[in-house]
Amino acid sequence: MKCIAKVILFVLVIVPIMFGQNNNKRIIQINSFNSFDKVYQKSEFLVAVKVFVNKGWHINSNTPNEDYLVPSELVITSSEGIIEQVKDISYPNAEEIKLPFSETPLSVWEGEFIMGAKLKIKENVNAGKYKLLIKLDFQACNDKTCLAPDEITDTLIVEVVNNTVATNKINQPLFNSINLILDNGTIDKTNNITDGGVFENKGLLLSMLFVFVGGLALNLTPCVYPLIPITIGYFGGQSEGSTKRLFLMGLLFVLGMSITYSVIGVATSLTGAIFGALLQNMYVILFIVLVFIVMSLGMFGVYEFKLPDSLVAKVGGSKGGMFGSFFMGLTMGIVAAPCIGPFVIGLVTLVAAKGDPIYGFLMFFVLSLGLGLPYLFLVIFSGKIKKLPRAGEWMDAVKHVFGLILLGMALYFLLPLLPKDISIFIIPVYLFLSAIYILFFDKLANNVKGFRLFKIVFSFIIIAVGVYQILPSNEKTIDWKEFSGAGLLASKNNGKPVLIDFYADWCIPCKELDYSTFPDPKVVEISKRFDNYKADLTHTLSDEVEKIRTKYKIIGVPTLLLIDSKGNEVKRITGFIPPEEFSRYLIAVK
Repeated sequence: MKCIAKVILFVLVIVPIMFGQNNNKRIIQINSFNSFDKVYQKSEFLVAVKVFVNKGWHINSNTPNEDYLVPSELVITSSEGIIEQVKDISYPNAEEIKLPFSETPLSVWEGEFIMGAKLKIKENVNAGKYKLLIKLDFQACNDKTCLAPDEITDTLIVEVVNNTVATNKINQPLFNSINLILDNGTIDKTNNITDGGVFENKGLLLSMLFVFVGGLALNLTPCVYPLIPITIGYFGGQSEGSTKRLFLMGLLFVLGMSITYSVIGVATSLTGAIFGALLQNMYVILFIVLVFIVMSLGMFGVYEFKLPDSLVAKVGGSKGGMFGSFFMGLTMGIVAAPCIGPFVIGLVTLVAAKGDPIYGFLMFFVLSLGLGLPYLFLVIFSGKIKKLPRAGEWMDAVKHVFGLILLGMALYFLLPLLPKDISIFIIPVYLFLSAIYILFFDKLANNVKGFRLFKIVFSFIIIAVGVYQILPSNEKTIDWKEFSGAGLLASKNNGKPVLIDFYADWCIPCKELDYSTFPDPKVVEISKRFDNYKADLTHTLSDEVEKIRTKYKIIGVPTLLLIDSKGNEVKRITGFIPPEEFSRYLIAVK
């Protein structure tokens, strides 16, 4: 019986030519659209093709279930040869239908749907307007018969301009339903500060100024806060009252931070890894932990960073601390790596697209100079601790407090290497032990009434923080599920919109979302109509995480994806977002 059904289906596919190809063109229509009003040489752009199949008819999908059925295929060419590459084609999800004469369901498209393609323009194309030939190869069928394989074409005009002309996004509602993302930052100049064209249009010097200001702005993000007490703690007792020496130490600190930040930025952008993924290398983590411990011991007076005497003489008598400042800057560059906002992600994308390591290093070096400039003033200010009135042993007690902070940061960066069952208790227990040490074991300056009061109040504060962290939270938050491909497919089949939170344990803005945005009552209420998934990218070097990162094109964390009930990505959010703004995005998803 099965063989007979296949024979009947084969005859229905091959024999009926009576309708002719002209009828095919009346059954199906296509219209093509560009994603930009103009495009640049060597840039990428998207093409959307809206297809309409008359009622009662369907066309085979690009992957039909039977070998002898003709698949649909979108082909894009240019007679002028302006296209360097068709990099990707996005086909819509197919429907499975069952016909009376076939035991095997057919994979088809019906009604109105959208295909998409990502194209790249050649580098040496002259400015002007060019024609793209959009061709769809297909075979149309109804419930009784199939027509002969055919094709339908459309012409799309593309205007190529040089990089001194601004471009704008167009036809965006169409492209929101296509799961394609540009790789080279070729986006609307009017809406995105990290577009490669912005830098190229303004010239190198103005581009560097623009990036420098962006680096300054990154200091307003919550993920840089841990660097402030660390910096104060390290430099607080190293100035000996010399502003000139403090300034030099600050310059060395910023230089070290800039070098490391630049190297990490270029390396991760050129390799396609998540910015900050270096922190998941066990040896790098252990190195950072060791540095924090070493700096902490310095706060407790075990030793002082000092260059060899011969080298000290050559650099003009600079005493210990210069090398330590530079070395600490190198380490702080690694600590700053997870501070990944939309601005930095755009810059990573730009550097990766240009493929020029020198340009990439320069851009990230300038960015990190902007990021590090406030710390130059912070270093100078931190040294003024020595100049506070009534100098005495209380200064050493303050250094001990900062030493405890440095040890706490060492534990914080060690957490990803520890089992989650015990890692949640590490910081609270450390806070309790630190409070006990300050109250009962550190006797310095206990005879100073005001400072004694400060130690007591500070100790009870950190005990309260430890208790707050260790107690189970009764605060409501989004009902999260563990991310999986099967779960995502089930959500789509059930017609549910989806929220995916791509996070990492080492990502401070991720924790900011967990503490302030996700528990917001309005966010929690709106999220109930979503299937909400958390995708853990903590161990970014693993094969499983790499597959997820590549599939969903995750450049930095946190990244939030909003997917509508039809399975189309409608919004991608990178970095921290306040609950009010996040609520508006959730409401807009259908």
